[in-house]
Amino acid sequence: MVKKLLLCCFLLMFIVLMNWGMMTPQAFALLRQHHDAPGVLRYHSQVSIKDDTGHTWQVLLFKVFNENRLQNIHLRLVGFPGVVEFAHPQALEILTAKGKILTASDVYAEKSPASNVGEYRFADVLPKLETIDVLKLYIPLEGKKSLILTIPQEVVTEWQWLITDFN
Repeated sequence: MVKKLLLCCFLLMFIVLMNWGMMTPQAFALLRQHHDAPGVLRYHSQVSIKDDTGHTWQVLLFKVFNENRLQNIHLRLVGFPGVVEFAHPQALEILTAKGKILTASDVYAEKSPASNVGEYRFADVLPKLETIDVLKLYIPLEGKKSLILTIPQEVVTEWQWLITDFN
């Protein structure tokens, strides 16, 4: 009798924990700070996000300070090598939850460190986000029109913290 009760409790806890784990958001970002060089400080948010085809992307928003002056704010997207190839020098299109389309220019317009890496100027984009809500990134790829990457609300919130709270 006691064994049956313990087994039932164990199964119930297992089911509850499994369901709780499935309801958690798929992306958790992490704010970090580190020195790139003497006098050069970088703050960034990094997260892994799956696209609509099931491939995982590294999404890195960062801002760089040189001698306590803001140098830039960039969004770097890294797809799986051999699976995606960015179309340079095309801009990144960002669709807000309210239907507003924003664009970010390509940092690697002339030469990318790898075909699966894209980087975009984001300093002008972030202040134009009216709400902290889900974003859709339309990633320009070779041979395709674009690929859609959805940025969850939690990550957009962290991006706003990175920009406003980390100076």
